[in-house]
Amino acid sequence: MRLFLYLVLCFVFTFPISAKEFSSFYSAKKHLIKNLPSNSKSLYCGCDIKRQGKKLVPDPDACGYIPRNPVTRSGKENARAKRIEWEHIVPAWEFGHQLQCWQDGGRKNCIKVSAKFRQMEADINNLAPAIGEINADRSNFRYGMVSTSSASYGACPVKVDFKQRVFEPPIYARKQIADTYFYMQKTYGLKISDKQRKLFESWQKLEIAEISNRKLL
Repeated sequence: MRLFLYLVLCFVFTFPISAKEFSSFYSAKKHLIKNLPSNSKSLYCGCDIKRQGKKLVPDPDACGYIPRNPVTRSGKENARAKRIEWEHIVPAWEFGHQLQCWQDGGRKNCIKVSAKFRQMEADINNLAPAIGEINADRSNFRYGMVSTSSASYGACPVKVDFKQRVFEPPIYARKQIADTYFYMQKTYGLKISDKQRKLFESWQKLEIAEISNRKLL
């Protein structure tokens, strides 16, 4: 099952379109929403994705996802748990902090003055559909391995350590995440720490080994 889901994710999130075709994050999202294949699944939970008018929503019944917070602190329904958002696998905070424009005024300033930032922010190779609540909880946390989890999302196999700011993705999403980081490094000169690089390299190797083992069965 993991192999099948991994292959589906690879197929779904491979877009043969240059990021240069999109002038903004908004235009990139608009394109992705319009052209997302019908068999798409959310990155972290593997949920089927349905269309409701012009919006995309997850199908929790198909993946066992249960919101960590069904309602907000104000007592209202958690709308982000019922919608699909476009997750920057390499967070805008991470690649933005490596640019001077961020030091001079944060994300808003980068959008205003930096063509490179706008291109990176709108690069669809770094975007994937994710349930809004998971996207919010991931925030700009680094990817890593979490020994214990302080969050629970039903059958959605992600772990979050809010104290240490670490997010552990499911096995079937790890190679895509690693490939995306190295793509951003090669394309834009993204700096990756030695610790993160070694982790991503191990994720790539584990996925290749798992696929090879499956073929031998």
